[in-house]
Amino acid sequence: MLKLLCCVKQVPDVDQMRMDPETGNLIRAGVPAILNPVDANALSAALKVKETYGGEITLITMGPPNAEAVLRECLAVGADKAILVSDRAFGNADTLATSYSIASAALSQDSYDMIFCGKETIDGATGQMGPQLAERFGAAQVSGALLLKEVNEENKTMIVDRELEKGVETLKVTLPVLFTMEKTNYPVRIPNLKGKMKAKKAEITVLSADDIPGLDRSRIGDPGSPTKVPRMFPPVMPEPGMIIDEGSLEASVAKLMGLIKE
Repeated sequence: MLKLLCCVKQVPDVDQMRMDPETGNLIRAGVPAILNPVDANALSAALKVKETYGGEITLITMGPPNAEAVLRECLAVGADKAILVSDRAFGNADTLATSYSIASAALSQDSYDMIFCGKETIDGATGQMGPQLAERFGAAQVSGALLLKEVNEENKTMIVDRELEKGVETLKVTLPVLFTMEKTNYPVRIPNLKGKMKAKKAEITVLSADDIPGLDRSRIGDPGSPTKVPRMFPPVMPEPGMIIDEGSLEASVAKLMGLIKE
């Protein structure tokens, strides 16, 4: 049976985020938390593999206790199991510490043939997690995966199309493999009532730092994060431009030269 891991994240709805111009801090009060949109497309790709070839989908996320909500949202559309990595020790993590924590937690539970990720998150948009996780899982990496075409479970290989800047590349890869998924062929799944009821009752495995065997605490959270953000601030917007149209080329040039002279 194929073992599929889908990495998801709870993010703030950035369309409703505001920044305090004095402190540079994001104002999170009243801003709803949502499932990172492209993670839903990655889950849709995992579900398609499961429906076509069979398999078991495990979800994993790292976050506060209320991140359980996005796991239940994903369970409602057909994922099988869910892991929540949650502990204050994981706080203030950059992508390096986060990828180490997620891979350590996931591998403490099982091994995986395919790992699915969205190509980036809307709150960070670094695109770093997929490549880092591929390295930590010892998996091949296919970024910008467009279409998963064929899986040969016996030979541990599959055929996949990936999107390039100009055109599409077809690859034959050996499992295990990690995908960062494009959304083109994998629309977001909508849960039905039965799925919602099942997800509501599902048991979610919660792992603290103490629950992960061999976890190096110097590599998680703030101590394991070499990336530091000293402050954030909104960009300074330039003054609005001016359109010069005096009715003729000569008059417009004369107007422009007068402004330059001033």
